[in-house]
Amino acid sequence: MERAAAVAAGAWCRRARTRGRVSAVLAVLTAGLLVFHRVVPNSVGRVGSLLETFLPWLGLVIVVLTGLALLRRSAAAVMALLLPAAAWTHLFGGLLLPAEESGPHDLVVVQHNVSDENTDPAGTARALAGAGPDLIALQELVPPALAVYERTLAPDYPYHAVRGTVGLWSKHPLAGARLLDIKPRGVTEPWSRGMRAVVRTPHGEIAAYVAHLPSVRVGAGGLASSRRDESAGLLGRAVAAEPLETVILLGDLNGTVDDRGLTPLTSRMDVARRGFAFSFPAALPLARIDQVMARSATVTHIRALPATGSDHLPVSARVALR
Repeated sequence: MERAAAVAAGAWCRRARTRGRVSAVLAVLTAGLLVFHRVVPNSVGRVGSLLETFLPWLGLVIVVLTGLALLRRSAAAVMALLLPAAAWTHLFGGLLLPAEESGPHDLVVVQHNVSDENTDPAGTARALAGAGPDLIALQELVPPALAVYERTLAPDYPYHAVRGTVGLWSKHPLAGARLLDIKPRGVTEPWSRGMRAVVRTPHGEIAAYVAHLPSVRVGAGGLASSRRDESAGLLGRAVAAEPLETVILLGDLNGTVDDRGLTPLTSRMDVARRGFAFSFPAALPLARIDQVMARSATVTHIRALPATGSDHLPVSARVALR
């Protein structure tokens, strides 16, 4: 009897050690993906970009592995989990910190893809204006909804410019609004989804860019993002050539700031330092693909606003001018 009990106890200990080793290996692998995500190749199915799109959600993997390690009482697995926990905190911990106090030179901006199928453009416009921003950037503007946005926003935003399907509404005077060519090769249908304008703020002139990059799709072959990446490159070159020092970019970029496909922009511009602001899909937000970036300015905080009639959530950001 005692021998059988000892054998059973030994077998249980061996299984526990084995399970602990599996959890430890998974913890190290998760840490590797967080730290070395740029090493994951994009050559096949753009797997690297797909990983980077959902990179913050590896935090859930850490939570699950921690629960399993505690359940199995594996000290080795718990110690190994310190690696991914530290990596995740380094990458994303700052986004969880409270917003910094606003300064005298701050601008509040709102970015929203309003959807060309939005059945309540007036309600959407009122909701965006209710957030009290200085600038509102919109994408997927189509007639007759455009006229509704213009009419509804006019009392609070006397200045606006629309080029193609993107537009900018402002409390401050606008000048020099022009179409921005970010159309990728191979697109033959009418496609005008970028604009640039100068905003004459009390703190000086800033160049405001509004853009809607091509959509991406996830299928059996991986992430289809070549057109998005090409358009991001064109937009990045336009920003690099911008003569004004201060630039604010607002847009549905169909990518997260961790996605290497947006490197032509993120390598040149500041991204939000506080807030996750997942914006898509509106019914169950999994990623922030609606972005506010800045050059010679700081995006101090970004947050998602309540749902409108769109499949995206609006995002509101505070930008500190230097």
